[in-house]
Amino acid sequence: MNREEARKKAKKLVAKMTVEEKASQLKFDAPAIDRLGIPAYNWWNEALHGVARAGTATMFPQAIGLAAAFDEELMQCIGEIIAIEGRAKYNEQSKREDRDIYKGLTFWAPNVNIFRDPRWGRGHETYGEDPYLTSRLAVPFVKGIQGDGEYMKAAACAKHFAVHSGPEGERHHFNAIASKKDLEETYLPAFEACVKEAGVEAVMGAYNRTNDEPCCANEELMNGYLRKKWGFEGHYVSDCWAVRDFHENHKVTGAPEESVKLALETGCDLNCGCTYQKVMNAYRAGMLDESVITASCERLFTARYLLGMFDETEYDKIPYTVVECKEHLSVAKRAAAESMVLLKNDGILPLKKDGIGTIGIIGPNANSRSALVGNYHGTSSRYITVLEGIQDMVGENTRVMYSEGCDLWKENVSGLADPNKPDRLSEAKTVADYSDVVVVVVGLDETLEGEEGDTGNQFASGDKIDLNLPLSQRQLLKAVLDCNKPTIVVNMSGSAIDLSVAEERAGAVLQTWYPGARGGVEVAQVLFGEISPSGKLPVTFYNSSADLPDFRDYSMKNRTYRYFEGEVLYPFGYGLTYGDCSVKDMDVTLCDKAVTTSSEDTKYTFNKADNSECYGADLKITVANNGSVETEDVVQVYIQDTGFDKAIPNPCLCGFKRVRLGAGEEKEITVHISARAFTSVDDEGNRKIFSDSFKVFAGVSQPDARSAELTGHKCVSKDIRF
Repeated sequence: MNREEARKKAKKLVAKMTVEEKASQLKFDAPAIDRLGIPAYNWWNEALHGVARAGTATMFPQAIGLAAAFDEELMQCIGEIIAIEGRAKYNEQSKREDRDIYKGLTFWAPNVNIFRDPRWGRGHETYGEDPYLTSRLAVPFVKGIQGDGEYMKAAACAKHFAVHSGPEGERHHFNAIASKKDLEETYLPAFEACVKEAGVEAVMGAYNRTNDEPCCANEELMNGYLRKKWGFEGHYVSDCWAVRDFHENHKVTGAPEESVKLALETGCDLNCGCTYQKVMNAYRAGMLDESVITASCERLFTARYLLGMFDETEYDKIPYTVVECKEHLSVAKRAAAESMVLLKNDGILPLKKDGIGTIGIIGPNANSRSALVGNYHGTSSRYITVLEGIQDMVGENTRVMYSEGCDLWKENVSGLADPNKPDRLSEAKTVADYSDVVVVVVGLDETLEGEEGDTGNQFASGDKIDLNLPLSQRQLLKAVLDCNKPTIVVNMSGSAIDLSVAEERAGAVLQTWYPGARGGVEVAQVLFGEISPSGKLPVTFYNSSADLPDFRDYSMKNRTYRYFEGEVLYPFGYGLTYGDCSVKDMDVTLCDKAVTTSSEDTKYTFNKADNSECYGADLKITVANNGSVETEDVVQVYIQDTGFDKAIPNPCLCGFKRVRLGAGEEKEITVHISARAFTSVDDEGNRKIFSDSFKVFAGVSQPDARSAELTGHKCVSKDIRF
C-alpha cells in the first residue's frame, strides 16, 4: 500500500470519529474505538539493537558496537531481523489481545544523534561521532526494519531531533545553541538521510530546546527542515514527557493546555507522556482548532494503514519460532565479531591454547551479564560472559583462575571510596602470580553510562564526569600490571575511556563495547585467534577530557576527529587486525552521471560561473594483506576540500568498504564517493561545492599521523581538480 492510498483510508476513517475520539488517538497509549472496529494500540516500542523490553529476542551488540563494524549490509540484515521478530511477537500478542507497552510495530530506533562528546551517557546508543558514518548505517537499518513489501513490516523512528547529546542531567531545561553551519554540517545530515533515502516513518523530538525553541515544537527544525526542505510525510512523536517540559522546565508556556497547543500546531502528532490528555481542555477553551487535531490523527492512522493493521498481510503468518532462531543468532555472532576493535598488540595476541598452563581472568566485567547488553535491550535465553567464553574455549588442559578483583565502581557521589564495597586486590594479585597470562576485563555498563536516571552515575545523570575508569578499577589495573605478567586488557564500554595506562604497560588492548548476550564467545575467539579482529573506532579516544571544550558548548570547534586540533590516544577509524593490510594504490575517475539513486548522489552545481555539475567519483583501490593470517579489514576513504577556507579543517570520511583478504592476497575494490562529499557549508548553512580543489585519501585508517604511527601504514592520496 503506498502512502497516498493509506492517507485516503486514514482520512475516511478519521472523518467518522468524534473530536473526543480523535484526541484520544494522539496519546502513545491510544485506546480502542470499538464502534469503528479500532483496537487499542500502544505506540511505544524499542529496538535499538534487537527487539527490546518485550521478553525474549535476538540481542545484537549495542549500537556503538554495530557502528564499529563499518558494515552497511550487516545493518540492513539486523533491521530485517528486528522487523521479523517484532512481527512474530506482535502476531502472538495481538491474538491474545495483549496490546500493552512494547508490544507494537512502531520501533523508536535508531538513535542518530552525533556522539560529539565522550562524556555523554547515551552516546553508546548512537553510531558514533561522524555524520557520514551515522547516515550510511542508519539508512540500511531503517530500510531493513520497514522493508519494501506491499505493507511496512515495521516502522522505524529517527531520534532525537535534533542537536541532542547531553548533558543528561539538564536535558529537560537545556537550550542547545547551534550555528546554521553546525546544523547543516554535523547535526542534521543523518536525519536528512533517514527521511530522504530510507523514508523513515517517524521522527522523535528531543527533550531540550534548540536555538531557544523546544525540539517538540521547533518551527525551524520540524517545518523548515523536516517537512518542507526534506519532504517528510510521516508522523512526529515527542520524547517521553517532553511536552510537559514546555511548562514545567523550559517555561515557554504557562500551562499544559498551552503546551498542547504549541506542540500540536507545530506538528507534534503523538505524545509519549501525559500532556495530550489535556487536548480536549485546549479545544473546549477555544485554544485549539479541530483541524489541527484531525491532521495529526490522520498522520497516525496513515502509519497504521501502512503497517497493515486493518488488513490481512503477508506478515501475519510469521511464526513465533523465528524469535532467537539459529539464523538470527548467527547474525548476532557475526555482528559481535565485526565489532571488536584491537587497539594494541605487541605480539601477545592471538593466544595459543597449547602454550598456556594457567590463564588468569580478572576484573568486574569478566563475568558480568550487564556488560554484555548495553541499554534498551531485550532478554536472551542464554548469556555467555567473557569468563565463560574463555573457559569454554580453552577446555580441560588449561586451568582458568578467576577473580572479580573489585566492584565495577565503589565511589559514592562525593568521589570517596565506599566502605560497603571492599575490593579483592590481594586475590587478584594471587591469581596473576599463579597465571602464565592474565586477561583483565574492565569498563562500564548501563548503570554507569546511560540515560538520565541511571543510578550508578554521579547525581544519577547518566553522563561521565571524565574519561577515567572508576577508581576501584584503576587501582585493580595497576595492581595486576605491577605483577609483571603478560597482560591483555579487555575494555567493555560504550564510549571512549582513558586507556593510557593499558596502552603503556599491557601487551594488548581490546575494545569490545557491549557485544550482546553471548558476546563472550566472540571475545574469546578473538583472543585465541579463531577470529581476526576487524572493527574500527567510530569515536575518538582522547587522552583526557581536559582536551575537550565545555560539555554544554554545542559548537563543533575542537570536537570529533573532523575538527580536533590536538593529539589523541586512539583516532577515529583506527583498529588493528591479525593480518597486515594496507592500501597500495588508488585511481580516481570522476563520474559524468549519477550512479545511484541515493540522495547522497544528487548532482551539485559548482559555485562558479559556468554552473558545471558534479556527480561524484569512483575510486579503484588496490588493497593487500602482507600478513600471514586471513582477515577482514575496512578500507576507508577520506576527502579534504583544499580550496575553501570555511571547509571542515580535517579530512572527512566519505566512503568505506569491508573486504576479506587471505594471507598475502591483493584485491582491487571500487568505492564510490558521492557528489555530496565534495560540498562544504558556509556560515549561513548553505551546502554547495565552493572549491575545485580536493585531496582524497584511502587506507585502513584515517590519514593522520597518529593512525600512521599506530598501524605502520600511511594512506594513499590523490589530488582532484575539476
